[in-house]
Amino acid sequence: MAGIFGKIQNSRISRRSFLKASAASTAGLALVGGDNKLSELSAKAAADAAKDEGKWITAACWFDCGGKCKNVAYVKDGVVIRQKTDDTHPDSPDYPQQRGCLRGRSHRRQVFGADRLKYPMKRKHWKPLTGGDKSLRGRDEWERISWDEALDYVAAELKNAKGKYGNRSILAFDFFFQPLRLLNAFGGHTSVNDTASIGTFAYVAPLIGLDFLNGANDRFDMRKSETIVMYGNNPAWSSLGSPSYNYYQAKKAGAKFICVGPHYNSSANMLDAKWIRVRPGTDTAFLLAVANTMITEDEPKTNPIIDWDFLNRCTVGFDANHMPKDANLNENFKDYVLGKYDDTPKTPEWATEICGTPVEDIVWFARELRKDKKVSLLFGRAPSRCNNAESFPQIIMTIGAMGGHFGKPGHACGPGCSTSSGNCGPGMITLGDSTIPLDFSNAVEDSINAPEVWDAVIKGKYNFASSYDRPGSVSKGMRDIDIRVIYNRLRNSLSTNLDERKGIEAYRKVDFIVTHAYSLNTSAQYSDIVLPISTQWERHSNYGFFTGNREAVVFPSKVIEPLYESKSDQWIEEELAKRLGMDSKKVYPYSEEQTYFNVIAGTQVINKAGTGYEPLVTITEKEISEWSAKWGPVKGTHQQGRIGLMELMEQGVYQVERFEGDNYGSIAYQDFVNDPIAKPLQTKSGKFEIYCQTKADWISGMGRGKVKPYPEYTPVKNGYEQSFKDWKGKIKGDYPYQMVTPHYLRRSHTSFDNIPQLREALPNPVYISAKDAAQKGIKDGDTLLVYNLNGKVLRLATISEELIPGCIFMPHGAWADIDEKTGIDKSGSDNILCASVTSACGVSGYNTNLVNFKKYDGEQLEPDCLKPLKIVNLK
Repeated sequence: MAGIFGKIQNSRISRRSFLKASAASTAGLALVGGDNKLSELSAKAAADAAKDEGKWITAACWFDCGGKCKNVAYVKDGVVIRQKTDDTHPDSPDYPQQRGCLRGRSHRRQVFGADRLKYPMKRKHWKPLTGGDKSLRGRDEWERISWDEALDYVAAELKNAKGKYGNRSILAFDFFFQPLRLLNAFGGHTSVNDTASIGTFAYVAPLIGLDFLNGANDRFDMRKSETIVMYGNNPAWSSLGSPSYNYYQAKKAGAKFICVGPHYNSSANMLDAKWIRVRPGTDTAFLLAVANTMITEDEPKTNPIIDWDFLNRCTVGFDANHMPKDANLNENFKDYVLGKYDDTPKTPEWATEICGTPVEDIVWFARELRKDKKVSLLFGRAPSRCNNAESFPQIIMTIGAMGGHFGKPGHACGPGCSTSSGNCGPGMITLGDSTIPLDFSNAVEDSINAPEVWDAVIKGKYNFASSYDRPGSVSKGMRDIDIRVIYNRLRNSLSTNLDERKGIEAYRKVDFIVTHAYSLNTSAQYSDIVLPISTQWERHSNYGFFTGNREAVVFPSKVIEPLYESKSDQWIEEELAKRLGMDSKKVYPYSEEQTYFNVIAGTQVINKAGTGYEPLVTITEKEISEWSAKWGPVKGTHQQGRIGLMELMEQGVYQVERFEGDNYGSIAYQDFVNDPIAKPLQTKSGKFEIYCQTKADWISGMGRGKVKPYPEYTPVKNGYEQSFKDWKGKIKGDYPYQMVTPHYLRRSHTSFDNIPQLREALPNPVYISAKDAAQKGIKDGDTLLVYNLNGKVLRLATISEELIPGCIFMPHGAWADIDEKTGIDKSGSDNILCASVTSACGVSGYNTNLVNFKKYDGEQLEPDCLKPLKIVNLK
């Protein structure tokens, strides 16, 4: 490889010197090299950039980060030597630039990292067809092999598993938007069904009429709200890019903010929000008490809190007079809240013992939601990532409905997280179809629930339901399963699934594990064969997490050629298909470049009147030829659009300009609220279902527990009440602290954990309330052992006045580094402490786990920015 990168390849420095040189050119991160040489090369790189000898190229930001911003890479001799962000137009509140965050700006550290996997490799003590010494997975040495060897090995293992045990024996972790076409064509595979970050919204929200992805108003309308509730969300950490900026504009317009949850977080600080404290997993109890207060204090003439007109027209099941036709239980929400069925009115006094919220705060919050205030109730998904949170989506919707906060300017009840945070509404730019013709689907019906998958592998049994993806599935009881192969692509399954130590046990049981990866993440570390993949910067292709906010889409280009011997996932599957006796062109009939071209060609943009869509790009024969010459041959038809194809690729982003009073505003549910009969919701009743028989029948039919058709409080598995060995006597148990695993500014799920600069800027702490720390004599920076029945981890303490006592925060996503002798994870992986238990709908309950902690009496941790990367040196 020529130029700067080639020179650095021939240089050497120590790990310590490498870290000291972190401010140098990203090219220096490609391999270790000498201090002086690196400084000299960095200076030369800067001088070259100043001479404009390189080129700026829009680069992908490809992780599921909650935002999608513009990153631009400056490329010289095949090396990215610096980055910048959106400068396509002047920045303003109404027409903001799509600015990259610290994670996006660190992507070059991913691509050129010292820990980049360079060659296919196998575990030294792995043996074909048997696995060899499986106990060495995770701690074995690695050996370099050729691509032919690697692909032959993988194909042989797949053939062996299918031939001896059937396709059910192959367990694959993939994503719904990019299925494993190879394994589907090979006859299918056992899949994993995971609620992941979405929590119970995944099952409940569609049934009750709640749009949990995009069902709030747009950013301009948000400025009309008097009160904005941030319920269980923290966009300043988890939805980077424009969302926090949009919330700040609403604050400048006069909105008052309220933060609800166990942590007074960075978003609340920025917005000067009032904090309503609620313990993790107890949100349903809190909101039932809010509903009780609204009901008991409402007086239509003198104190109108509840919007009865909205409830009567737009919902079913609130009271006995408005029940759905399919109800088979003679109960309703209002009477449950008032205690008719269990002699327990859900009063603030009842709730405070569970949720920890002072009675006066519950009452105050209920009054703030009254119908004559413009309220936006914007929720995150953290409260739904809890065991027994099946009622949370329904109760948050019910509270919004009681105040009539749907379908009107300034009123909203919908998501305040992920890519739609702070700016919901239909996309003004809709991508073309990325679907490749699929002549085969997954023929294996087995789909194991994620919290139960490791037990299924270890014990050979799991709770089988006919279908988890649609109402009507019912448990068919325990089914035998014999997993022999684990195939990882697009997912770090060990780090993202509950109960990581049990996952390692499962990994060490099966015959064979293969992982696609570009760095040695935890799943790759415990594999038998690792296939080095190219990053999105080394491909000109479509990818899963493509879109950002509703007004802009980034269209990245290939930035550099693939480094070392890395290959794309599609190339790997095509080559495996040949070895498995299949026609690779049937598995992937389109090239990656053609698929991406099709996406762009089919992209539509809203018209000037805001009444429909028109093609975004103009495509001519000349532009097809230019694309083909630059990135690879494609075929297409000519069309007229708003911007030329190659101009769009050069610009790298298309954004619809907004201004107050334009034609693009969006009020969620407005048509439905104006005429529920003519514009019904996609529910059985056509309305918001406060009583939903489908929910009760479907989730109860999964075989893990019964749920009511309306929101109810259920004591939470591994929740607050179970932290007591004697609840009535209030005597704490062995694991008295609740653990929450929030999405963290430093990482996107488990991605970016290997970036030294992010490690330095944002440590890997465990947050502890000042009260709990004082009781145990813990100070900032102390090394803590956090433990429970599932495992033990070390992290450095950060003491906080902004955390509810009895609760610790363990930011999600660290890559495990387990000491085999002590069993202690020195990296502090949160999922080691997360139990593989679940509740009725099979939710992954990341935020309901009980732990204890103490000062660690062993060797103290140093900041993990000083910790060596997992660099595999192969000859």
